[in-house]
Parts: sequence; C-alpha cells; structure tokens
Amino acid sequence: MENPYLIVGLGNPGADYARTRHNAGFLVVDRLVGRWRASWAYEKKFNARLVSVQRVSRRVILCEPQTYMNSSGEAVGTVMAFYRVPHPGLLVIVDDADLPLGELRLRPGGSSGGHHGLESVEQHLGTREYARLRVGIGRQSGAREITGYVLGRFSSTEAALVDRVLTVASDQAETWLEAGIQKAMSQFNGVVSDPANEGKAQ
Repeated sequence: MENPYLIVGLGNPGADYARTRHNAGFLVVDRLVGRWRASWAYEKKFNARLVSVQRVSRRVILCEPQTYMNSSGEAVGTVMAFYRVPHPGLLVIVDDADLPLGELRLRPGGSSGGHHGLESVEQHLGTREYARLRVGIGRQSGAREITGYVLGRFSSTEAALVDRVLTVASDQAETWLEAGIQKAMSQFNGVVSDPANEGKAQ
C-alpha cells in the first residue's frame, strides 16, 4: 500500500488562540477539512487532532498538534512514525512574520528561520528536508518584539484578504498533493491580491 501523505498546520490550541495570526497554519488545514467535508477527531496518543481522507487515490492525513507551538515536533514525529509517512510526504504549514500579510512561500526544505514550531519539527525529525508552506502575517513596522502582535487576531480590515489567503494556500496544498512541489511553488508562491484594492485599480 502506498505511503500516506501528511499535511500539518501549526498553531496553539484553545479558544484564547483561535484565529490569531500565529495560528495561520491551523486556519489553512481547517479550510481543507471544510473543503473536503471531513471532521476532526482528537487522538490522545498523538496529542493531536487528525483527519484521514482519500484524495486522488491516496491517503492523506491532516494534523493539528495540540502540544502548543513550541513543542509541535512531538506530535508530528509521533504521527509520522505511526503512519510511516516518508519525509517527502510531509507538508508543514506555518505563519511567518517576516513575510507581509498576503504572501505565500512554499519550499522543499531549509532553515526554521527562527520559527519555534519549525525548530521543534526539525529537532524531532532530525532533518530540514521536508516541505513547508509559510503564510505571511506581516509585523508591526519597526517592532522586534512581536509576541503580542502574532498572538493577536486579524483586524476587520484584513478579513477579506485573510479569507482569500486561506483559499489560495489551500489550493497550493492541494496542488502539492496532486501535482508535486515544483508545480505548487511555481503556480502559487508570491503575493495574493487584496480584494480591497481590486476596485481601486479600475
């Protein structure tokens, strides 16, 4: 039987963190779960929420670690080992404060860039060679201390753009799954157009 694919969204569990910028990874996989008409189930042995579906004749597992961001690798490593997911079959979706809101960047590997969730995944997998999709959330201009910002919620003026970003990021994840990472990078990496600006361009 073919090895399954694993798409992981990183974030923090609980109502206090719901729909915050730091939970962009959760928001994308939540969008995929809704799109695929699936539903989450909490798996205690992984301390994660999981969904298992059949997509394009392959098994796909969606995962939201419930470990808190900085320990995400514990759940990711355990799920990968249990389901025998090879590293090329893993996609991790995270927020990125160094990318402006609306920008998507998929890469086949690389450093954590200081993202504690990716650091934890790298530590538990023992490799940087796995796909990661960074979802830009921006940062306050000139601010280095960004904890309050990333743990805050998107503003009402950002809502339309965020909704479109989640849709395009979901499209990109599906393309990664169905057509491979090169196609997904070339087709979707870059800036998602802001619906608020489209009327002004007329």
